[in-house]
Amino acid sequence: MQLVDTHVHINFEDFQKDIEAVRDRWQANGIARLVHSCVTPDEFATIKEIADRFPEVSFAVGLHPLDQDLDKIGWRSEIGDQIKALAQSDQRVVAIGETGLDFFKAENKAAQIQAFQAQLAIARDLNLPVIIHCRDAAETARDVIKEFNAANPEQPAKGVMHCWTGTPEETQWFIDLGFYISFSGVVTFKNAAAVRESIKIVGSDRLLVETDCPFLAPVPKRGKRNEPSYVLHVAQKVAEVRGEDLTTLADRTTQNAYALFNLRN
Repeated sequence: MQLVDTHVHINFEDFQKDIEAVRDRWQANGIARLVHSCVTPDEFATIKEIADRFPEVSFAVGLHPLDQDLDKIGWRSEIGDQIKALAQSDQRVVAIGETGLDFFKAENKAAQIQAFQAQLAIARDLNLPVIIHCRDAAETARDVIKEFNAANPEQPAKGVMHCWTGTPEETQWFIDLGFYISFSGVVTFKNAAAVRESIKIVGSDRLLVETDCPFLAPVPKRGKRNEPSYVLHVAQKVAEVRGEDLTTLADRTTQNAYALFNLRN
């Protein structure tokens, strides 16, 4: 049985001292591939070094909606140019992101929307999927994507709603837009009943799993640093909620990850 952790941040300081042991554990748990997300283009060199060390790692490049400069200065076209150039510089770049919207306590909604729109366009130009972060902003994210698709009917946006915590109604919006839905350790939390209901309505061909490590460690590792090996616990819970065999779910989510991110063996 193999799994793909479709969203990690192992470049964070949390992993500097024991990254080799972390890798041993993800390999022991059958994690065949990882997709390393990116919160700012400044991370690119460090993420690339990780992929150089661990060939099972593919990665993305993008600007997170909570980026401090985006909050203070707003979106700048030169950031878009940088993201596009970096994405074209390495064939291991499999996505643009993470991008999206985070309206929790946000005061820069216009800048976030502009950055999101720009990164959707970059992904279109490079024929790459987007990794979308969406917090308290599902309706606006849906509308931005619908507007983008209306302007680009021959090449609509494609990608994944990562670490998804939306309601079933919101989930259906993005399923209808053709997006994959990725679930994290949140599915194991006691207060995540709505998320577990959302799990049930995602088609098997649109389902992904992730850790979003080092954040959101799943039960039974709650409160600890999250790491890629723990995606097994996420997959176990998703399979349980869906009433599916774990091996079947692992195989399907792995196929989906390979398809979305065009991963190579």
